Amino acid sequence: MPAGSDTPGGMRPGELRVVGTSVTREIDLMLDRLAQSVGRRAPRVLQVGSRTLVSERNVRNWRSLVARRFGAKAQFVGLDLAEGSNVDCVADICSDPRTLKSRLGEESFDLVVCCHVLEHTRHPARAARNIERALRPGGMAYVAAAWSQAFHATPDDYWRFSARGLMLLFRQLEIASSFYSGGDVGLDVAYRVERDGKPELDPRAGAVEQGLFQLVLDHEDNRAMLARQATERLPVSRTYLPSLFVNLVGRRIR
Repeated sequence: MPAGSDTPGGMRPGELRVVGTSVTREIDLMLDRLAQSVGRRAPRVLQVGSRTLVSERNVRNWRSLVARRFGAKAQFVGLDLAEGSNVDCVADICSDPRTLKSRLGEESFDLVVCCHVLEHTRHPARAARNIERALRPGGMAYVAAAWSQAFHATPDDYWRFSARGLMLLFRQLEIASSFYSGGDVGLDVAYRVERDGKPELDPRAGAVEQGLFQLVLDHEDNRAMLARQATERLPVSRTYLPSLFVNLVGRRIR
């Protein structure tokens, strides 16, 4: 199609686009990629931070998702700092690589899932390196982390990440998908920022993201919103950010 002409749907080549989606759909697309990658071979999957907690009402059961998609032959390993439901291996993802490998075994993984864990690690860069090392060449990682969220110590709460920050941590991953998701229980909404059908990785896209997710309230609206909260809030700002998470799906390139 000639340069400058309209693409289907009214989009021009090179135009930045915000695409509405859902986490469920993005996970389905990721599992499609995984199925295509492993072919008839049963995948080996690692979940980092797998322990099931009563307070986590909106957390996906990755073990069930993998079993439903790939059958009983799929190998699933749940890794966590402490023993508990859905935990197969007790270890710290920030451990020395040799220690971690001694716990997980020599065989690499086709998929590593790390959702809402990095903000609770003392050494997120070390965790990122270990996740990349755990992947076989061409293996995939799905990482979700808080960009804006209230303090939640499980067992402690240290960091917040932008999409660019996650990309900086996971330099050995080729980004297949990048999207933002909401945090309300029962509300499955997500948004991708892309160009020509591919994730937009240029930092200049930040101007679009800033306008998309930031809400500035006037003084009276801010006071009214605070008054509606179930518990006391201190009116320290007119700028309001809801719970929002950044999500990356990447493939290990070497």
